[in-house]
This record gives sequence, C-alpha cells and structure tokens, in this order.
Amino acid sequence: MRAIRIEQYGGPEVIQRVECDAPTPKADEVLVRVACAGINFMDVHTRQGKYRDSRSYPVRIPLTLGMEGAGEVVAVGHDVTRFAPGDRVAWCIVWGAYAEYAVVPAAKLARIPDDIGFDLAAAAIFQGSTAHYLLDDVARLKAGDTCLIHAASGGIGQLLVQMAKRRGVTVFATTSTPDKARVARRHGADHVLAYDHGGFADRIRALTEGVGVDVVFDAVGRPTLRDSFRATRTRGLVVNYGAVAGSLDDLDPYELGEAGSLFLTRPRLADHLADPVAIQRRADEIFAAMREGALQIEIVRRYTLDDFEAAHEALEARRQVGKAVLEIARSA
Repeated sequence: MRAIRIEQYGGPEVIQRVECDAPTPKADEVLVRVACAGINFMDVHTRQGKYRDSRSYPVRIPLTLGMEGAGEVVAVGHDVTRFAPGDRVAWCIVWGAYAEYAVVPAAKLARIPDDIGFDLAAAAIFQGSTAHYLLDDVARLKAGDTCLIHAASGGIGQLLVQMAKRRGVTVFATTSTPDKARVARRHGADHVLAYDHGGFADRIRALTEGVGVDVVFDAVGRPTLRDSFRATRTRGLVVNYGAVAGSLDDLDPYELGEAGSLFLTRPRLADHLADPVAIQRRADEIFAAMREGALQIEIVRRYTLDDFEAAHEALEARRQVGKAVLEIARSA
C-alpha cells in the first residue's frame, strides 16, 4: 500500500511517500480501507514535533501522518465484536490516516450513516467533535449567552459559529481579512471584527455596554490571549484550545484576577472522547445536524496522495479557509 510517513521531525522536507505492507489489526483493532482523510493543523504540529512529549497525544516517530479518517472495515481483531467487514466508520486523534489502509482501535471508531459520504465524515469527525465538546462540555452555552470565537473562518471556527447560533447564542467573531469575515457572517456570526492588534476587545466592550462576553474561544494563542481576557465579562470563561500563532509562556495567574476573576482552561479533545459511547454520541449529533442542514461542512480543497504537500503548505501559510480532505481512494 501507499502511505505518507515521517521518520524525523522537521519541515515539509521530512515527509516521505512510501510503499509498504498493509498493517495487521491486533486483537482490539480494526483494519480500515481508507477512503478519505481530513487535513488538519494538528498534522503540521505532528510533523514539527509538537507532540513528541505529549501524554494526551502519545504519537511518536516513525509514524504515518493523518489523524482523522473515514472508510470501510475490511478486517477485525479477534476481540472486536462491535464492528464487522463492510461497516462504514470514521475516527480522529488516531494517527495513520494518510494511507490506503489504517489500523484503528475499535474503541475509537464511530459508525457513519449511509447517507453521509466518506468525504464529509472525514471532514467532520475531528473538528465537529472538537466544537461539540467545547460548547457542550466546557462552555455549556445556552440561549441568551454571548461568546467570542477567534479564527471564525477556520474549520473549527465555522462549526463553533453554527453550533452556537443553533443554541441561540449571540456570536462575536474575529477574522484577519475581509474574505474571511464574509465566511463568518455567512455562517451566522452576529458581529465580525478585525483583530486590530487587540482592538477587538475594546469593540466588544463597547458593543456589550462595557460588560464583555460570557465565553471566549481562543485557538490563536500569544497574539490574542491577553486581549481575550479584556473581552470577557467578570467571572467569565476563556477557553484556550489551541495556539496556532504561538503559546503564551509568561502568564501570571494574577492577571486572571485583575481581569475580573476569570476562569481559564486549556482542554484537549482526547479527554472528551474517553469511551466508545461518548465518541458515537458526538458523531451521531454531528451527523444529525448535517443531515438537517443545521451544520454546513464546506470542503474547500481536495487533494490526493500525489499532491498532499500543497495542503500542508497552505495550512502553514494560513492560506486555507475551511476544510480540506485527502481523497485516498482517488489517489493514483
């Protein structure tokens, strides 16, 4: 089979396209013929070595890239009873999806409804599960609440906007360009603001009569996090679920008190996909919302194993607005 692998951390030059044997599932694993793989910034972080010491994501080199995929079960380990050959499945935060076949722990798989395509399932399972747990488990937003969503035109940002609006939440969004602002508005954001070197916080204070928002979702990191504090109401919540522009490594907890006794959390999806029931429940709710038309998953680019390097270049250069997928089955 063909696969995309790395044997050392680094830039795009460490990526290797290889021919290798298909893996064999262990007792509790499933072998999947991969139809599509989602392309995410976590793939870039994996290649760069950001998870080399992580306990939440214990992925180590050498490895096959790709941490989100969808396809058809072709074989199961002898302890697996929930799945059988022919089942349509999707998964995330299990590496190995950039290949024609992947082995996945059965406990990490979700079934895909027959009317959801492999491409949409692969595009939705990771970012949809992330947006779902951030809203339901962490922020617990409800009708009448307010929130700020940074990078609102990105894959997770678009889903956060849509899911929050579905709950009756007033959404403030930040983007970096007019084109990205139009994406956020199209998905329902009530107020779309430029980052303006932190000026978004002043605008939000003005628009909320000095109160601030209940919750901020910040995946940008260093350039925005302190101004996110300024945009948050007293005793509000700041959810720092990523740091695509760098981590804030000099934060004194005293600042949270000075900003209004704020709560700050840095959650990870792995802790919210702890068992098969939670994984399938989130997937079912995501797929149901897609089927109803309440959740739009926009696949903006499609790549194959032959040209996937362009996807990583677009991610690192921040040129990609929305979701891209790697179509394994279409690869030559």
